[in-house]
Amino acid sequence: MLDAFCLKPFASNPIMKQFVSVKDVANINALVQKALAYKANPFADKSLGANKRIGLLFLNPSLRTRLSTQVAASNLGMEAIVFNVDKDGWALEFEEGAIMSGTTVEHIKDAAPILGHYFDILAIRTFPSLKNKAEDYSEMYINQFIKYAGVPVVSLESATLHPLQSLTDIITIQEDLNLHPIPQTLHQKPKVVLTWAPHVKPLPQCVANSFAEWVNAWGEAEFVITHPEHYELDEQFTKGATITHNQDEALKNADYIYVKNWSTYTDYGKMHTNDPKWMLTQEKLQLTNNAKVMHCLPVRRNVELSDEILDSANSIVTQEAGNRVWAAQAVLSEILSHQ
Repeated sequence: MLDAFCLKPFASNPIMKQFVSVKDVANINALVQKALAYKANPFADKSLGANKRIGLLFLNPSLRTRLSTQVAASNLGMEAIVFNVDKDGWALEFEEGAIMSGTTVEHIKDAAPILGHYFDILAIRTFPSLKNKAEDYSEMYINQFIKYAGVPVVSLESATLHPLQSLTDIITIQEDLNLHPIPQTLHQKPKVVLTWAPHVKPLPQCVANSFAEWVNAWGEAEFVITHPEHYELDEQFTKGATITHNQDEALKNADYIYVKNWSTYTDYGKMHTNDPKWMLTQEKLQLTNNAKVMHCLPVRRNVELSDEILDSANSIVTQEAGNRVWAAQAVLSEILSHQ
């Protein structure tokens, strides 16, 4: 049954032309089920990507994203070629009409179409500057690849979003719910809490933005976001969630807790507080419904999350990271099925 399930694209998911946000997914549950089917049978579609190439372009470093996407492509029979643009390539210019008399050597208008000739899919990882909000939130880098490459583009993280991570997170929650259903006597939907955590430096809002966007679009959870004052995220991603500055109140009866640091959005890219009291501990976990704890990794132990949480049975962080392969494989499969 799994072979037949995997070999056919879901009728409820129209053609996926690119994957840069949840807006590119018509049916989240269908994509989640496809990913879980691949987890059960990784090589069900091992010839789907035969004679196809994916170019993985990194403008900043990666561990899980790079390796999981390579494994996913291999499971589908694709050849994956990794290129570290920031280290191995020319300094690219992205501005339209730029006078290239500075440090940039090649314009994206010239580079991207060539890459489109070399590859059937391009996967791009960019990163925000955390200096210019308008520039970061314009998503200029990945949008210029989409505009000029001429092939489907998959985001491996952009300036504002990390959709493969967020799809993974929904997959992980659904997988856990399949194994450990929540008694209806507690609440009709699982309570999912996104909580801010301390960190040693300002981090992008990408993962938090994306997680909020996906959970809201999924619609299968009671969703609460908690953070200190001044750490509000862009409302375009959080609208629909309950937002509170009281972490203890947010954690009450939680079933899943997603821990993540992010820098300020309004006063862009700053750290207004680094209060260690926001770190999740076993004591705080007592407020929850024996909640499972998630984090996208890498994690600063005993800063963002305590050892006692990360090394406990409540942590599903490793399971979550493992599911990165199946998220990427489901997305690549959807794109390949229509090429």
